[in-house]
Amino acid sequence: MGKRKTHKFARPQFSPLGPANNTPEGDEETEDGAGDIFSPAGDLLGNLQSASPDVREFACASISKLVQEKKVIPSFLQKDAIRCLGPMLLDPSVAVRETAAGALRNLSACGGYDVCDEMVKQDVLTPLAALLRECCTGLDSTAVSPRKKQVSDKNYLEGVSNEAIHLLWNLCESSSRAVCVFNKEGLLDICILCLRRFMDNIELAISAAYCLQTVAEDNAELLAAFTPQVLQVLEVVLLSSGDTPDHLLLRTLVAGTVWNVKSVVPCSSQAETISAVIRILAETLDRNASQTIVTLSQTARTALETEAGSEMEEEMIDTRQNGTPNPEDDALGISPQSKAGDGTSEEISDFLPVRSEELRLATALLAAQQTALEIIVNMCCSEEPSDDEWEEIVSSDDSDECVTEGPGSLLSPLCLSAEVLSALVNNLIPKKVLEKTVFAESVTVDACTESPPWRPLLAKMMRIQCRALTCLNNLLSTLDVERLGGPAALHTLSQHLTNLVFSQSEIPQDSEFLEAVTGAQRSLMQIMSSNNIPQQQGLSVEQLMRLCEAGAQCENASARVNVVAMVGISGHILAKEENTGDTLKVMGDFLLQVMTKDSSLVVVGEALDALIDMFADGLEADRAARQMKLLHALKSFQPVFKSRIQKEGKGNLTIDQRLVLDNVKINLRRFIAYREALTNK
Repeated sequence: MGKRKTHKFARPQFSPLGPANNTPEGDEETEDGAGDIFSPAGDLLGNLQSASPDVREFACASISKLVQEKKVIPSFLQKDAIRCLGPMLLDPSVAVRETAAGALRNLSACGGYDVCDEMVKQDVLTPLAALLRECCTGLDSTAVSPRKKQVSDKNYLEGVSNEAIHLLWNLCESSSRAVCVFNKEGLLDICILCLRRFMDNIELAISAAYCLQTVAEDNAELLAAFTPQVLQVLEVVLLSSGDTPDHLLLRTLVAGTVWNVKSVVPCSSQAETISAVIRILAETLDRNASQTIVTLSQTARTALETEAGSEMEEEMIDTRQNGTPNPEDDALGISPQSKAGDGTSEEISDFLPVRSEELRLATALLAAQQTALEIIVNMCCSEEPSDDEWEEIVSSDDSDECVTEGPGSLLSPLCLSAEVLSALVNNLIPKKVLEKTVFAESVTVDACTESPPWRPLLAKMMRIQCRALTCLNNLLSTLDVERLGGPAALHTLSQHLTNLVFSQSEIPQDSEFLEAVTGAQRSLMQIMSSNNIPQQQGLSVEQLMRLCEAGAQCENASARVNVVAMVGISGHILAKEENTGDTLKVMGDFLLQVMTKDSSLVVVGEALDALIDMFADGLEADRAARQMKLLHALKSFQPVFKSRIQKEGKGNLTIDQRLVLDNVKINLRRFIAYREALTNK
């Protein structure tokens, strides 16, 4: 009961810094009354065969813009857009190559995993790998002599490389087949070359760093390619200076890559390397994102006001030179420029994402902090047993070898090396993570709310809060009470988590938040229970049941598992106290409802586990169990549970979940026998 589960994060899903923004100004996009965007897929794809490079470039750029609307993607896929765009990566025109790479990048980012998988199946990686090799050669040659033409070529090549690397990252994020191609084609060297240009082109280096972090995770085949020379490049970036959000993001991503390949770092320098990695994560988390966002948004607003004033002054001058504008045009908001008849659609600016340097920097800072938290989560994550280990542990459905003696003993013990533990504590990682569990200050929320381009940052800040709570969950599962600050610190943390949930009139319904906050609360309750630390200052029973009712309705199965486990932990404690029978009955009835009605077998198993632990011993527990007719309910459900395990257990569950469920099945059989013996006394 109450097993402390750690959570591992994969790399961020797709382009956290946004899709490519290479749409031409003349894009003829229209919008009907229902808001559906018309997508002339056939015409645009046909224009890719034009003899004019300008027409091909315009077609690629128009596709790049249109596919940012998910609803038009199917129309392009039906017209075989992937096979049409793939050859454009090797077009004679560098501009066409760049816009084609941008179109495929946006298609991969906005289409999701299924589209990425289809792109890999249709062999888009072959021309992409060829393009990257050409870019690699070109970048090396332009670096030799910076004549004017070569500098121009270099800028083109870096633009193409950035789009191509970003596309490669998206594909590798979604497809193991893409990672295999990455390994086979030796694309690591190209990413390293792009990374080395961080002093000249930070955007290109960041794209390469994202790709490296993705492909380096759980990729044993690639480890041999991380030679001392490659590791030296990573070290140079880790130790580089620069305090901008871009540099923070770059160093954080490289720190994640180094952590992923730490096994190839020489033993003599591993401790120093790990210390450097955690120090960089601490530096990233130390930045006050709320304050930075407020400052940047104010700077951006001032710049916009200044620009608007300049444009108004220019328009007044133009009016004096060209005559008084038509009052009807002025009432309709039509400027003289829009009537010039040059074929340019002024309205297209409404569809283009608003870009500003300040917004870009704010986004980079939030991406850096989210990445740092995810790396720490993975540092503190236990590994699941392999298939072979599973077969050894569970030799038969009714084997008693799986029975555990205490809560959580099925799970691999969470243990980090002394160097990692010391580095986490010495760099105040638990404290910095805790600070990130608080949502942005009201002044920051107002600054983002007032400006539409800045509003998406609110969702990013919410995600950071959730990542911090998940990170806290794993830290609680990894560090002992002393390293966490002792009982007093745990009591303060319990009150803090309670405030996060109940500070508003309604419990937050966001499933990601509920999963994260209940996971942290569950781990905290477990560590306090295991160490006999009183929990009176945390959740009250009434608050716990309110949270559980909300969590039970959550679509996220992990959140439902967490609240069920929390009931089990609390009930296990109450069963040892006096006059708690009525409360135990309320908790038990809740768990029986979950047991019989939840669609997730994992949640059902957790509910059974909690019931077994709550009602295993004690006069109050025995009284409540009789009132609930617990024995009858469990005997009736036992064959249903066994049947569900047989039907659902093998295909849809992780090895760790299968282990736990098998253990619950065995313990359920024993518990029923135990309750029958009590009844017959």
